[in-house]
Amino acid sequence: MIKTFDSDEYDVIVVGAGHAGCEAALASAHMGLTTLLLTISLDMVAFMPCNPSVGGPAKGTVVREIDALGGQMGKNIDATYIQMRMLNTGKGPAVRALRAQADKWQYHEHMKDVIENTPHLTLRQGLVDQLITEDGVCKGVQTNTGARYHSKSVVLTTGTSARGRIYIGELSYSSGPDNTIPAIKLSENLQKLGFKLRRFKTGTPPRVNGHTIDYSKTQEEPGDKTPRHFSFESKDSDYLKYQISCWMTYTNPVTHKIIRNNLKRSPMFSGQIKGVGPRYCPSIETKVVRFADKPRHQLFLEPEGKTTHEIYVGDFSTSMPEEIQLKMLHSVAGLEHAEMMRPGYAIEYDVIDPWQLRHTLETKKIKNLFTAGQMNGTSGYEEAAGQGLIAGINAALRAKGKPGFTLGRDEAYIGVLIDDLVTKGTNEPYRLLTSRAEYRLILRHDNADLRLTDYGYKLGLISDERYAKFEEKKKHIAEAKTKLASITIHPTDEVQKYLKTIGGGKMKAGTKADVFLRRPKVRIDDIERLTGMQISDDRYVKEQVEINIKYAGYIKKEQVQINRLHRQEAKKIPADIDYEAIDGLATEARQKFEKIRPETLAQAERISGVNPADLAILSVYVQNGHYAKVTK
Repeated sequence: MIKTFDSDEYDVIVVGAGHAGCEAALASAHMGLTTLLLTISLDMVAFMPCNPSVGGPAKGTVVREIDALGGQMGKNIDATYIQMRMLNTGKGPAVRALRAQADKWQYHEHMKDVIENTPHLTLRQGLVDQLITEDGVCKGVQTNTGARYHSKSVVLTTGTSARGRIYIGELSYSSGPDNTIPAIKLSENLQKLGFKLRRFKTGTPPRVNGHTIDYSKTQEEPGDKTPRHFSFESKDSDYLKYQISCWMTYTNPVTHKIIRNNLKRSPMFSGQIKGVGPRYCPSIETKVVRFADKPRHQLFLEPEGKTTHEIYVGDFSTSMPEEIQLKMLHSVAGLEHAEMMRPGYAIEYDVIDPWQLRHTLETKKIKNLFTAGQMNGTSGYEEAAGQGLIAGINAALRAKGKPGFTLGRDEAYIGVLIDDLVTKGTNEPYRLLTSRAEYRLILRHDNADLRLTDYGYKLGLISDERYAKFEEKKKHIAEAKTKLASITIHPTDEVQKYLKTIGGGKMKAGTKADVFLRRPKVRIDDIERLTGMQISDDRYVKEQVEINIKYAGYIKKEQVQINRLHRQEAKKIPADIDYEAIDGLATEARQKFEKIRPETLAQAERISGVNPADLAILSVYVQNGHYAKVTK
């Protein structure tokens, strides 16, 4: 038996230094709390065991929200990317998304350097076996060496290490991601404390040697020439002029035949893997079976860094035996002679059912214990980091004895993510999509700073200097709008000629520039050229003004819906309400209300399986004697 001993005492302890743990620990430390960040391996800090990229639809907006609140992910990727691209540029602003290809080794090293040089933050290698709890309150953690660290609050971010098990064909073994040590006893401890756990599964594709790829048979995917950034503090002048391209190729009927002929050897189909895999990022085996009518599937060849020739074969996740993986690769155009440097694998791991959490990400069962990241049932680095930031903020606030901090569905994609988890739970690895947000025209990539910087500043995560620049930007936006409202565009020959070139109708009379800007394809740059007046010298200010003017009608409609949401959110449900005492509730609704314990009528409305009649009965019951205003 290992002898235990008391070590240091901290305000906040964060377990796990993946993308969630790094954001949690940095937030806590930046808020002035002494913070301990414990990780199984110092070589896995902010590591990318899956695809070496950050961003994409919805996810890219989350990274910008993290930055607007004072988090690190946006700064980290801006310092270590090898390619940057804006996706969906031909679509509206609500679905545009920034995506960066990372140098995965530099990303890890840069984050580790930031952590090591952050005041109040201690980084230490250690495997946590159990929590220290007293009377339903978490007081610290104990490691496998017997060290006991005490704190006022604890954040768990175990990722895929919790009872992790790797599968490659018939081979399976206990392991964390990339053959690291798994966390076995912590899961057992959580179950003893009464938490309900599930088994989820995710996977990675093989990596191949870039020298052995025939790129002439693939399609190049270069980075953008226009400067793009995730962090609002990054400068256009620092944008990489020379970026490393990705490449696209496809599977084919031969690939699919190899997969179908060997399905019995795939752990996903042989019954070896019991965990549920991600619906929106399935293995190539699952794609071939689920979409049997498709003759091919896209694959992206993604460089893993500037100083390595390893290429990540994106969208080719597999747990087939190694020799079958090689046959699959060699059937793909451009990969006929590719050398496999690492085989793909599936990993099965424990997650906590997220309905056991509050919106602050504190567990309902154990006070002062917070969880974040993939252990809450999500997939993706960005979703993990967003949760980690919120959990770290709330762990710090709890240590200070202050009220918690939450974000609404109308305020951030992070708010949508957490509300979905807490209110609806998840039966599979959750992936954030733009379609999950009801107010996505307001929750845009470009305006994350306008939505959230005030919160970050009040929490102490945004510096005075940065906040002053933010206030200056808001001032310039207001000034640009005022200028546009004061300028008149006259139907001159030059204006009529311009309108013809963009396919617009003729002007019959003069109109204000802000009204003129509502016409399709009209840009502020065009108004400046036609009038000879400068509206703004800042392209980001112009972007905000254009979007707000062009989409004013749609934004107004969403705001009406948001106002209704706020009225429902203001109707609080008493924490001690007895659902058994409410006559007329359907059995399913009563059971779900009791399980999730919604805090407001708006949250109750979003619970799956609750119909309007159940909500009406609950609303009347609350308003007839159990009503209280929410104070935020």
